[in-house]
Amino acid sequence: MQYRPLGRTGIEVSELSLGGLYASSLGGGDSETAQLLAAASELGINYCDTAPAYADSEATLGKALQASGKPFIVSTKFGGRPLPFDPQNVDHLKQSLAESRRLLGREQIDILLIHEPDRPQQYGWWSNYKPLAGPVLDLLKELKESGQVKAIGLAGTTVTEMTSLVRTGLFDVLLTAFNYNLLFREAEEELLPTAKEQGMGIIVGSALGQGFLGRRFDQEVLDRPFWMTRRRREQLLRLYTFLDETGFDLPELCLRFVLSNPDVSTVLIGAKTREQLETSVTGAKLGPLKPETLSQLHEIAAMLPHRPYEEPMILPLGKTYYGPGIANMGAAVQVGKN
Repeated sequence: MQYRPLGRTGIEVSELSLGGLYASSLGGGDSETAQLLAAASELGINYCDTAPAYADSEATLGKALQASGKPFIVSTKFGGRPLPFDPQNVDHLKQSLAESRRLLGREQIDILLIHEPDRPQQYGWWSNYKPLAGPVLDLLKELKESGQVKAIGLAGTTVTEMTSLVRTGLFDVLLTAFNYNLLFREAEEELLPTAKEQGMGIIVGSALGQGFLGRRFDQEVLDRPFWMTRRRREQLLRLYTFLDETGFDLPELCLRFVLSNPDVSTVLIGAKTREQLETSVTGAKLGPLKPETLSQLHEIAAMLPHRPYEEPMILPLGKTYYGPGIANMGAAVQVGKN
């Protein structure tokens, strides 16, 4: 396992790290998480990420961390706790941190992030934008200066608003998801370069697109789901042809693509089993992709450089798009699959 500096923090992280969403009851629960964490340590992974919003991940991961006794770097977040949560209430923030410490079994938090700072309709973190202000900023500064937290940062999913927040220079770490993978390149234009300029550590989530790049969906794409644009269909089919021509495994290609960017500190992997973890590590060990391969992938990404506004945020390949409440509508629109 290779290690990379997390920006200016002085922390070194494994180039692959463990995403905590499925280190919870959403995955295998306590037993599987303990095994997963033990395997991660054996494979050289030294960093895992969690959040109050990830079901019972903090509690599940905390038990596994305390049982393992291995030194792991851990990040968690402000946001979503206690309920109802008021991001302008300092007492709520302090309660959330106290609960994170209790669940994780740690007095000091390595990395503390603001969850969804770029979605004001979800969490209204900011009382002002120019200059940026909000109770969470004052508290984070206090926690870092007192040594209760080693590094502070942002964890979001947009590009434009996140870039504005990164540009303030107030944060050490950027965790970004849904906007940097083989096909989604929005973060390349401003967000990642701005984070680099600020000396921030860069953590990338959703390298497999929350599953749509985790395996092939040839027939489904050929049939063209009703939500899929013509250009997206053509792009995915071109990607599958590229895989046939080169022999690359898709998940391996996705991880190696992100790791080919030297500005990225680590890639979060949402493994549920030891086998998935080992496969990811084996792929990453093959190293960065060759320039000619990256050039070919760039051409495929350029077939649809900006996501259509009506496209789902996470492409629902292999999943039921409509919920049970409107299942009939889902059946009715199958005539649009052509």
